[in-house]
Amino acid sequence: MKRTILLFATLWVLLQIPLHAQTTPGNRQERLEWFRDLGFGLFIHWSVDSQIGSVISHSLVGADADYSRRFFEELPKTFNPTKYRPSDWAVLAKLAGMKYVVFTAKHHSGFCMYKTETTRFGIMHTPYAKDPLAELIEAFRREGLAIGLYFSPDDFYFLHSKGKVIDRAPRLGVTPQEDPALMEYDRAQLRELLTRYGPIDIMFLDGPAEGLRELCWELQPNIVVTRGAIETPEQRLPGVVIDRPWESCITMGTQWQYKPTHEEYKSGTQLIEMLIETRAKGGNLLLNVGPKPDGELPIEQEARLREIGLWNFAFGESIAGVRPWVVSNEGNVWLTRKKNEGTVYAVITEVGSWMLGEKRTVTLRSVKATDRTKVTVLSQTGEVLEYRPDVRPAAQWRQDDQGLQMTITMAQRLYNDRRWPNPVAIKITHAEPGLRPPSFETSTGVRGASGVAALRGRLDSLGQATSVEVGFQYRRRKHTEELYGKDEPWRDTPLESRSAPGEFGAEIKGLSTGEDYEFRAVVRHPLMTLYGEERTVTRHK
Repeated sequence: MKRTILLFATLWVLLQIPLHAQTTPGNRQERLEWFRDLGFGLFIHWSVDSQIGSVISHSLVGADADYSRRFFEELPKTFNPTKYRPSDWAVLAKLAGMKYVVFTAKHHSGFCMYKTETTRFGIMHTPYAKDPLAELIEAFRREGLAIGLYFSPDDFYFLHSKGKVIDRAPRLGVTPQEDPALMEYDRAQLRELLTRYGPIDIMFLDGPAEGLRELCWELQPNIVVTRGAIETPEQRLPGVVIDRPWESCITMGTQWQYKPTHEEYKSGTQLIEMLIETRAKGGNLLLNVGPKPDGELPIEQEARLREIGLWNFAFGESIAGVRPWVVSNEGNVWLTRKKNEGTVYAVITEVGSWMLGEKRTVTLRSVKATDRTKVTVLSQTGEVLEYRPDVRPAAQWRQDDQGLQMTITMAQRLYNDRRWPNPVAIKITHAEPGLRPPSFETSTGVRGASGVAALRGRLDSLGQATSVEVGFQYRRRKHTEELYGKDEPWRDTPLESRSAPGEFGAEIKGLSTGEDYEFRAVVRHPLMTLYGEERTVTRHK
């Protein structure tokens, strides 16, 4: 049976390859739109070193000969995930509202979590001796989730076997683009992954992708290459709406792989609010789990997925198949719009503790009701409040000079104590924009040798205001090794008033030599403050 499935998968892939390669390979636009509709995915970091709870792969960089030998030779002898049940993961991911999975087929260490003929450093040469990737793909497809693979172009086992220093760029000579043998090794592994398992929907190339992403598109033209082809911010969300495909990957705690001790997890509320913010800003959230070496999810991670699952069961419509509204948020209320519809979702975050039966009022300036508008709380009828037949908890609203004013009641008991700590989503049908925000762009930032930088932006329109204030924010840009630390606070330049579109600029002084900086334009409208995309301050050559 397995041989029949393998032959079918290979035949399917061969039939997808065009007779003539595309002249301009890349992600197809219709597939990028499909990807944006997915919205929420499960990232799985799992490899042989989960047994010791270390950072995945990276402990090999700087390791001595004995550590490296034991990593490559001894760890595979004891890796035996006998409790691995990917069908449980798939059901849980679907409950949480996830629409796709991305699994680590090979991380930087070079350990292959699938059946490969390219190396002995893989799962088939462990006591487990089965193909976990094949099991996972079958399980997640059965639940209707799209299939994605993580693949590292870097390969520490390959470097070690060739007597090379184990490291990543910017060290010279360690990438496949600099080493033809490593390039062919990577390409052989990608051919295995993309010809043996049927259609693969998504590929996450975590490293130099040139020469590899093109092979992915050649073998499976419908595949969406995320990292390596689109923006994939890691452990952070962009500060503004980016109305094009992007994906942020976030850990539940501080580590990607299983960390048995010293771990600090984000709360379920934090993760839900990050998901909402991501969708309001136009992106996808790829939320990570790190299974234990025996194949089970840590209870802390399962618990958070189930908390997200309850939120999704009640309010998930507000983030499914949506695009950004005219503004991402008004304070703690985040806004999305149903694609190709006049439906807007207002998701109230930072609710604290919302008691059953408690009324709260929200006023929106960016949303305007029409004579056909209906306002409801998702998952509630608005007709019944438990044990209170005298109360009709339907949403009340009115449109006036102050905006769309809505009073809503938490009328559904989701927890025994009648307290709800997580966001609540309001559905507003047949809505129109209540304002036209200013249109502007962060342009260029150029820094001279003296530590002085010239920042430039462009105001295209004032929206519906007669005047706005414009300026910039800037900060030191974190180095790669600071990825898991807190961001530097933004510093503000003075604002200047503008009553007409045009270019604007500012000069900043005192920048530290040897540090990189980033900046963004700021426009203060009478009703709100808006921010442009972050750009890097480039050094003048």
